[in-house]
Amino acid sequence: MLKIRTAPRPRTFAARLDSRTESTPVARQLLRAYLAALPTGDRYRDTAELLLGELFANAVQHTDAPTDRLIEIRFSLTADRLRLEVHDAGTGRPSLHTPTPDDEHGRGVLLVNELAEKWGCCPRAGGVGKFVWALIAPAPSPTSTLLTV
Repeated sequence: MLKIRTAPRPRTFAARLDSRTESTPVARQLLRAYLAALPTGDRYRDTAELLLGELFANAVQHTDAPTDRLIEIRFSLTADRLRLEVHDAGTGRPSLHTPTPDDEHGRGVLLVNELAEKWGCCPRAGGVGKFVWALIAPAPSPTSTLLTV
């Protein structure tokens, strides 16, 4: 009897990267590769890349952890929501505030709040550090935005 095996859909991906600004594009590239393996991955890509970049950059810039600590990223697709997580060893927690027009920084959490369906911050298992997570809904497919007459 012939058995046909289909490639399993990627469920969860995790990687640890250096806590450096230069690792942010690497994190986004890993996310693009993960999404490319999903049948509808392109529907998450733009928002997910932007939010992952912001969360990762915040983990690098605002940590009080030693510089040799790694930042872990995780991606998973549950039902039709993409979950992003960024884990770091720092004690600070992100906070939402409204930057003034003259502020050069401080819009990352605002973007996450506006573009993610939900987001939050939780302590890591073992009590060292935290992780910030965001749930992303898929963008409408091009065919669902067509108007019928």
